[in-house]
Amino acid sequence: MKEQSPPAVLICGAGAAGLTLAIDLARRGVPFRLIERLDRPFAGSRGKGIQPRSQEIFEDLGVLDRLVAAGGVYPPLREYHNDGSHTDTALEVEPPTPAEPYHIPLMLPQFLTERLLRERLAELGGRVEFGCELVGFEQEEDGVTARLAGPVGEELVHVPYLIAADGGRSFIRSALGIDFPGKTLGVRAMVADVDLVGLRRDAWHQYHVGDRRRLMSICPLAGTDLFQIQGAIPIDGEADLSVDALNVMVAERTGRDDIHVRSVSWASAYIMSARLADRYRVGRTFLIGDAAHVHPPTGGQGLNTSVQDAYNLGWKLAAVLGGAPDRLLDTYEEERRPVAEEMLGLSTRLLDAQKRGSMRRGREVHQLDIGYPESALTFEPSSRPGILLAGDRAPDAPLRGAAGCPRRLFDLFTGGHWSLIGYETTREIAAPRSGLRIHHVGAQHALSDDGGHLHNAYGLAPREWVLVRPDGYVGAIFHSDEAGALEHYLKGIGLG
Repeated sequence: MKEQSPPAVLICGAGAAGLTLAIDLARRGVPFRLIERLDRPFAGSRGKGIQPRSQEIFEDLGVLDRLVAAGGVYPPLREYHNDGSHTDTALEVEPPTPAEPYHIPLMLPQFLTERLLRERLAELGGRVEFGCELVGFEQEEDGVTARLAGPVGEELVHVPYLIAADGGRSFIRSALGIDFPGKTLGVRAMVADVDLVGLRRDAWHQYHVGDRRRLMSICPLAGTDLFQIQGAIPIDGEADLSVDALNVMVAERTGRDDIHVRSVSWASAYIMSARLADRYRVGRTFLIGDAAHVHPPTGGQGLNTSVQDAYNLGWKLAAVLGGAPDRLLDTYEEERRPVAEEMLGLSTRLLDAQKRGSMRRGREVHQLDIGYPESALTFEPSSRPGILLAGDRAPDAPLRGAAGCPRRLFDLFTGGHWSLIGYETTREIAAPRSGLRIHHVGAQHALSDDGGHLHNAYGLAPREWVLVRPDGYVGAIFHSDEAGALEHYLKGIGLG
């Protein structure tokens, strides 16, 4: 029997953020425990959209194909008018490009997304410990001592790092005394996954758009036979989400008596809020996902922002545990908190537009334009103009291998290492080392840019090198004469 290494990371909360972090750590060989206080997996569809940037992340983590196979595209919005007519509005989608292969948001109910993430985690040797709860912890200089309560009683666990992925009511955030400022948005809503008859599945049906008190939508949930009902409900009073109560609401707001809810598989009532934690790190404890930020559901930003938190933090934890300087972990809050602040603003603006009946989701919700230009990890050794700069998302590009086989730049990035790409180079700029993959593109090299897509996306001049981080962002762009600056950068991130 293989001996288990003691965990280096304790992740509290097995939602999308916790699972993403666990998968990233598992593929890097970092031992961890992933605990979830609930006795069984979450059963609802609270988050149902996977944006293009998150699709790129899930491709790297080896789970995108099965997510796409299980889900589907968003149907057109069908807005019903008082005179009985309706208007269909298709989702605004730009065609994919070589640099941005994913432009279509994927619909997949949260419970299916998390199920597939758990399956991927199991392939990597990990699992979720359901019914296990963090009930107390103390931080020391060398780690965190956590007190867990589970099926076999209480236990003490000492780990170098503790991760709060325990949701908007985070116990860990509260215990650390981290403020969670923000505001409630004056909207109380319900969401329910139901078996329903009387509506076609070819549209996202919307009623009383622009009426904040009577707004209701009924959306077919891709990958299931269910519909998701969303609706505004009174701020005060008990929310009755039974079959009978939902049928009364549906009949009143649709004006139809032929739509019937037959059963409810999951339902919830909530008051919309926009909140952002003052800090993402205290000592050896980090906040990710809803523990760090909560969003209104408009725009589909919450789950996606949470997944990207985990993707940003995972490689940094692994690097520091492997000997990289601790200051690398400070860049997690530095990079991700401004993104959450921006996404909160976007979600709130979209909610205001929805109240006016004018909400349209465009490129801004895809999260492809997120970058870290002000990060301490972003380095421009020399002044250079360019369509792509350090801190930007690293685009994809089709290439051709020396044997004639097609390759993708994203294929070179897959696997969680740093990538150093030289364009039309004549000599090496750095020696090979663990954690860094070096590739040459150009004449007489293993890869060629026949279509000019890499050149178009990156704007590289001959003898330039682009250094791409494990999470798919440009760390720096160097000229072949700047080997010393590159070596200094690599030492700073633990690759010296």
